[in-house]
Amino acid sequence: MTGPVLDVTPAGTEIDSGQPAVGEPDSAPAGPLLRLVRRQEVAFALVGGLNTLMGMVLTIVWLTVLEGVVSKDVAAALSVALAYAVGMVVAFVMHRTLVFRVRGHLMRDFVAFVGVNLVGMVLNMALLQFAVSVLHTPSKPAAVVVMGLVAFGSFFGHRHISFRRSPHDAEPTPADR
Repeated sequence: MTGPVLDVTPAGTEIDSGQPAVGEPDSAPAGPLLRLVRRQEVAFALVGGLNTLMGMVLTIVWLTVLEGVVSKDVAAALSVALAYAVGMVVAFVMHRTLVFRVRGHLMRDFVAFVGVNLVGMVLNMALLQFAVSVLHTPSKPAAVVVMGLVAFGSFFGHRHISFRRSPHDAEPTPADR
């Protein structure tokens, strides 16, 4: 059964909802999320929003688990770090399988994914500092705008770096799948 043509591959080539694009051996057919929302950008935002909520919940869970086990200062920092670590892995899996729909090159993709996220974090910090210190904008609205800009940019970073596929990519080994 073939469906409408969807723009879902990392390189932006069109694929049918049932078949990978010609020359894209590592692309997968559109999954349920992309068939539902039909736009990779919307799927990216939905997965990112869900991951953000999960990070908030995990931070609270870790704060609860660590309460009384370590000092409040250590619990606060450790909770964020643990939630971030779990969230990074979950976000990678969700973006890889639900948004960008790629196969193979698992470790390369993960390293690139972490790299794009780290660049995003540094950009977030630098742009917020610039907005508040140089432009003298109120910090909370500036934080919202900067986070939105970085999220928008990270979509393209993940699309063209983390989950990029070219026709010249070698067929992945079974260990990469």
